[in-house]
Amino acid sequence: MPQLGETVAEGVVTKWYKKVGDTIKADETLFDVETDKVSTEIPSPVAGVVAEIVVAEGITAKVGARLAVIREAGAAKPATQAAVAAAPVAAATAPVASRPPAGLPKVNAADRLSPVVRRLVAEHSLNPADINGTGRDGRITREDVKEYIARRGTRPAAAPAAVSSALPAAPASAMAGQAVPFNSVRKRVAENTAKSWHTAPHVLQVVEADFHRVEAARKLHGAEWKRREGFALTYLPFIVRAVSIALGKFPKLNASLQGDGLALHRRINIGIAVDLNFDGLLVPVIKDVPAKSLPQIAKEINDLAQRARAGKLRPDEMTEGTYTITNNGAFGTVITAPIINQPQVAILSADGIRKKPVVIENEGGDSIAIRPVGVLAQSFDHRAVDGSYSAAFLAEVKTVIETRNWEQALSA
Repeated sequence: MPQLGETVAEGVVTKWYKKVGDTIKADETLFDVETDKVSTEIPSPVAGVVAEIVVAEGITAKVGARLAVIREAGAAKPATQAAVAAAPVAAATAPVASRPPAGLPKVNAADRLSPVVRRLVAEHSLNPADINGTGRDGRITREDVKEYIARRGTRPAAAPAAVSSALPAAPASAMAGQAVPFNSVRKRVAENTAKSWHTAPHVLQVVEADFHRVEAARKLHGAEWKRREGFALTYLPFIVRAVSIALGKFPKLNASLQGDGLALHRRINIGIAVDLNFDGLLVPVIKDVPAKSLPQIAKEINDLAQRARAGKLRPDEMTEGTYTITNNGAFGTVITAPIINQPQVAILSADGIRKKPVVIENEGGDSIAIRPVGVLAQSFDHRAVDGSYSAAFLAEVKTVIETRNWEQALSA
């Protein structure tokens, strides 16, 4: 079981793509795993023949536990599937579910759903008892749910109710009155944010930044960028670059609590909170941001966000974050007080950027101009730093955004 996040201790094997006796190539997808941080496909580290599957689908295993055995092709005769089903599983943290003896009642399918299946069932308001499970011991698989949804969609609509002279009821949400269980990602987000909120004394500080230089660069290069790269050039890469520059000058915010002190990180690895279509958050990490150009940062942000929503992140892309940025500006938010992503000590929210009248000071006197102004809100852990340190950091981020030659940075 790979390490899929700094604080992740276990994962659920949700699907095997190979069975015992199958050949597999190096980097070919071997299995799916879901944790509190990510749901992703795991490739095989080597080529060979699947000789043993130790942990079955739906079983939770600790990080580092043996899940399967792959032998070189021709090195040894692979075990039969029956032998594997009966094999001991001492290497696994949790025992593999064995087939129940004849005559015993079947375990309720609803009690044995994997996180992925549980999420699908909740999203479509299904009763697991209505779904025929084709997995081991009658377990309901993701494919079973999708097939059931497809069949249900072809059923004829119910006959119309008799016409009534009563006033129509007020429209209600299709999910009104239902109990919606958390999926695994939502559950872990709830647990981690609650823990952070109760552990760290959060303090919020806010600055406004004039994005007119950023906007000028976007107008100059935006159309060509979208034609060439296939996606829009947003404000976020500029903010990430500005934050990385400021963190180099204020290292106590690029740190983690460690005992009675701070562990200052040598690398600046910025996590970007990605919304999973209102169904939870993932925080993929851009590693070594100062070493990357602005175009590289923009491309990496887009790539990570797209693959996060598609469940295609690699395990190492969720680890080693030292600072986090959450971007709510697309929804027009004014100020967001984000919760710190433990064990980090600060997080920045980039909120909506709007055109506002701004007083411009110069030697000839003051004037008023219409400028794109954005709000940058930082929550910081008061155990790590004081307000003056955080405020100085925000002032540096603001200065970089307002004075940097962004047109030149885009050409790098």
